[in-house]
Amino acid sequence: MVPLDGKNQVLGFHVVSVGTLTASLVHPREVYKLAILESSAAIVVVHNHPSGHPEPSAEDQAITLRLKEAGELLGIKLLDHVVIGDGRYFSFTDQNLL
Repeated sequence: MVPLDGKNQVLGFHVVSVGTLTASLVHPREVYKLAILESSAAIVVVHNHPSGHPEPSAEDQAITLRLKEAGELLGIKLLDHVVIGDGRYFSFTDQNLL
């Protein structure tokens, strides 16, 4: 998770979860806990797909929606969720999914 200030300047980088080969558990509580502690105005979430295919899974889409909704309640905007894989990436914002 990358917390950002009011001018979208990076405040740091935080590892929220380390998954297995095929899954990772992440909860909005852990993501936004760090964002709150940094006094973030917004965040960007990034994760990798070990398969090399950056297309988001159904679980990726679901957690993105949950993170967006949680951020709206907290006043910390989710600017993007980026999935990285084998030199390519998928941006939810670029695809107008956020």
